[in-house]
Amino acid sequence: MKTKEMAVSINRAENRFELEINGRLSFIAYTPKDDQTLVLTHTEVPTKQEGNGIGSRLVKGTFEYIEKYNLKMIPSCSFVANYIKSHPEYNRLVSPDYRKKY
Repeated sequence: MKTKEMAVSINRAENRFELEINGRLSFIAYTPKDDQTLVLTHTEVPTKQEGNGIGSRLVKGTFEYIEKYNLKMIPSCSFVANYIKSHPEYNRLVSPDYRKKY
C-alpha cells in the first residue's frame, strides 16, 4: 500500500480532514477555535488498516494544510499529541496560547 501517494482532503461540512484508502475512510475531526486556530479533537483509522502508517499520513497531510494556510492548532487528540512528541519539528504549528498553558 502506497499511502504517500494518497492525498488528505478537508471536509468542512463535517469538520474533519479525510484520507480514503481502499474504500475505507480515516479522519481527524476538528473544531474551529477562532479564524486562525483548529482544535484537533479525534483521529480515527479503521481497525483493519491500523499499523500501516495511515494515521501518520493523515496527520502529516493535516499539518501540511495547517501550514499552507498559516493556521495554528491545538492537539487535544492523543494520537496527534503523541505524533508531535515524536516529531517536534511540528511544534511550530501548535498555538502559542496552548503552549503557554503546558
